[in-house]
Amino acid sequence: MNAVPSSTGPVRARPNWVPQPPSIAPELAGSVDITPRGPFPAGSMQHITLTYTAGRYGIDDTGTVRVCFRFATDQGQPQFDDPKAANFVSVEASNGAVLDARFDYKLNVRPFDRTLVIRVVKGYLKEGETITVRFGDPRGGSPGHRLQTFADPFHEFQVLVDPIACGHYVRVPDQPTFAIVAGPATSFTAVMPTRRTPGEEAWLGIRAEDRWGNPADVSGRTVRLAATGSLAGLPQTATFVPGASSLRIDRLKAEAEGTVRIDVFDTDGTLLAGSNPLVVAPSDGLVRLWGDLHAQSGETIGSSSAHDYMRFARDIAFIDAVGHQGNDFQITGEFWAELNGLMADFNAPGRFITVPGYEWSGNTGLGGDRNVFFGTEAGTIRRSSHALVPDRSDEATDCVDARDLFAALATSGDDVICWAHCGGRYADIAFAHDADLERAVEVHSSWGTFEWLLADAFGLGYRVGVVCNSDGHKGRPGAEPPGASMFGALGGLTCFLTERFDRASLFDAMRARHHYGTTGCRLDLEVKAALPEGANAFRDDPSLPGATGRAAAQAIMGDIVRTPAGKVALAVSVTAQSPIAALELRDGTAVIETIRPAAAAPKGRRIVVAWSGAEYRGRFRQVVWDGGLTVSGNRILAMKEINFFNPDKPAKLDGDAVTWKSVTTGNFAGVELTLADAEAGEIAVETPVGRLQCAIADIGAAPMEIDCGKLDRKLSAWRLADEGTAFSLDVAREIEVSAAERRLLVAVTLEDGHRAWSSPIYLIPEGM
Repeated sequence: MNAVPSSTGPVRARPNWVPQPPSIAPELAGSVDITPRGPFPAGSMQHITLTYTAGRYGIDDTGTVRVCFRFATDQGQPQFDDPKAANFVSVEASNGAVLDARFDYKLNVRPFDRTLVIRVVKGYLKEGETITVRFGDPRGGSPGHRLQTFADPFHEFQVLVDPIACGHYVRVPDQPTFAIVAGPATSFTAVMPTRRTPGEEAWLGIRAEDRWGNPADVSGRTVRLAATGSLAGLPQTATFVPGASSLRIDRLKAEAEGTVRIDVFDTDGTLLAGSNPLVVAPSDGLVRLWGDLHAQSGETIGSSSAHDYMRFARDIAFIDAVGHQGNDFQITGEFWAELNGLMADFNAPGRFITVPGYEWSGNTGLGGDRNVFFGTEAGTIRRSSHALVPDRSDEATDCVDARDLFAALATSGDDVICWAHCGGRYADIAFAHDADLERAVEVHSSWGTFEWLLADAFGLGYRVGVVCNSDGHKGRPGAEPPGASMFGALGGLTCFLTERFDRASLFDAMRARHHYGTTGCRLDLEVKAALPEGANAFRDDPSLPGATGRAAAQAIMGDIVRTPAGKVALAVSVTAQSPIAALELRDGTAVIETIRPAAAAPKGRRIVVAWSGAEYRGRFRQVVWDGGLTVSGNRILAMKEINFFNPDKPAKLDGDAVTWKSVTTGNFAGVELTLADAEAGEIAVETPVGRLQCAIADIGAAPMEIDCGKLDRKLSAWRLADEGTAFSLDVAREIEVSAAERRLLVAVTLEDGHRAWSSPIYLIPEGM
């Protein structure tokens, strides 16, 4: 096993982009200072003063100062019109020169593309004169400027100046930084493996988080632990060491078959967290490894250093595998070497797996985003462009469109796998796809939920698996809340079914599509099919030259099977942390059957009102659902939020009415109501996108839906049982092998709003 790297404190991300050659010498560009210097709690309201002092040239009439922020920031948007409101920004010149200020989301070179522009419109500045920028200026009553919601020990307001008024900017040297730190702990998360055999070792990880999901310091805090199920070695208490936000307890042992859960309590008996379930069952020869292979750090467009990113994944998120998918056009040769060195250093079979790679970030019209993964650190980066890489000595390896990329990878000799995904750019898999290389599509990330990408694959006849990742930009792979910006969902996770706990086995599972994805929860999902005699299973798509099958009596998720006529016996097993609301058996996009545990229970008093969908496939896909509901002829006894990720925008219950501010980006959000009566009265829902009104007695376990257009936008209402007790579900069905190919998969929705999707089992009839 490799040595496991660590450090005593955060490491600053090395700048990995080079601005244009400066128009003047940086040392003549002036200076900048910020007061106070922090540290500041993430997401807090602050009054911050930035002072720019003009350099040797001063600033000429129409000259400009830019104050730039990282793309990933979700700080409050600067505004200049209402001095009493949050995020009010004032600008003043010490000599009385007239200044104009405006804000633009994309005006500077990424990653510092969020830009406050301050232009001298009347007058000029001499050397030593100043421009003062007050963020959250309190003089007019502003409560402050809301800082970004994620921690950053080296947060920077990057200042550039065009003193000659020629449109050429120079970065002011020696820019100050300040720390944005986690606030006090407001929640705890407990994590366990999801599958073990009797007698096999297990572990428990616990982390503390502030209201925005940042790891929060709980130095010296003691928690009590209690397990249900048969588990040996669990101490009664555990204490966080000084400076720690997380702890891990190893050498636990699953003793007997069944389900194990661990509850974490405060010393006064208050429940702090319940773990995901650990299923203890006889060995099926597979290891369940949880990973987030798609995110990036501050060396590209994210936050924190790649080193700290790796440590977070291993020691705080408690995932088993991590990748780093920086945008190709922003990865210099130096950082590519540094990143691969980190991948080698952190890779530790049996403890933590790293997967080298990058994000090929071609424009949408050239094929859109692809994840590229290598089996070793020796892979060649093939960029979509050198947009932010000044050294063009390796430009010959560039691949401008996705077709070129697949052609180059196919002959490169690298051990390589690709996934299609939707981020800022979305993958156009109709434009380009390679059945040998592109083994999966990403249906969920912090950007939203993208089942349409899987539907595209089915419509085009592709045989791909399903993955979910964070595509995170906040330095928190494996545990990535969306914050308060364009990211509308909790980051996802993928569970890989491998033969061993090492990179080679993980790569084999990726190639065989042996994995399922979730919206961030860790549930145990098993999908198997007993096959007719004479069936052959393929790891590689049988449409590929040289693909060979093997005789098989059983298939698991991701397998491609050529089978004679007859029936397959499909067996599905789910064990989750939250009660199961619905389990869909699908053939491609068609739903064969939906199992809803609430349908078999007495008519319950819990009603869910939900909204879902996206505006379109591109970047600005958010749907604004700000609205509310009223109940008449009945009473609301309690209300619970579902997938409300922004704590600054909670749903509000006022008597028999609920109001909310909410967005979706392909995912869903909603509220769960507990009513005084199961059937009395009516409910009316009003949003800018659609309206739903119905008698409460008419709401059943199956959703009542209103189509709101665009990309699967819907308003829905459904009923849950009074008590959600279906934490596990076993389903067995016989599926006929038809004359057409069948693509059998499972989609699970939990009462807490999480979802999961299995990779399909592909059934190809003989002769096809």
